[in-house]
Amino acid sequence: MAEPEALGAAGAVSRDAEAVSRFVEHFAAQLVEAGMPRMPSRVFGALLASDTGALTSVELGEQLRISPAAVSGAVRYLAQVHMVSREREPGSRRERYRVHSDQWYEALTNREAIIKRWEDALREGVVSLGADTPAGARLAETLAFFEFMEGELESMMDRWRVHREQYFGEG
Repeated sequence: MAEPEALGAAGAVSRDAEAVSRFVEHFAAQLVEAGMPRMPSRVFGALLASDTGALTSVELGEQLRISPAAVSGAVRYLAQVHMVSREREPGSRRERYRVHSDQWYEALTNREAIIKRWEDALREGVVSLGADTPAGARLAETLAFFEFMEGELESMMDRWRVHREQYFGEG
């Protein structure tokens, strides 16, 4: 059974490293099942589980027991999909990788540009294939779905901002 949290030397709460590792791997497995690559999932889980929300490449490598190249590829992927940001440590050349409390909001919001491109491609497909063909009708329905989702996502994000402000006091 895991030890309860205890105060460390600096007065900070120390945690059961094994319990943290179990969470990271379990959460990463859920992300992998949803389609995210394994290594970025593990790195994201480790960042999410860190008290500061930020770790260096060395810290990530040590915690996850992975190579610097694996860390680099994972954070590159996560930065491209707007799930982490890079920041320089003051007075150092080292970078820290940070997950923000609004990472899910940002990740979903940044999907809007992708959805717009999909909608454009689907519109073109409906015209190319003919709206009266079975394939054209299928593309038209898919287009309608994405247009619907886009509108719902926008209003849902507006409601989330209000909810977040009420519960967490952050705007």
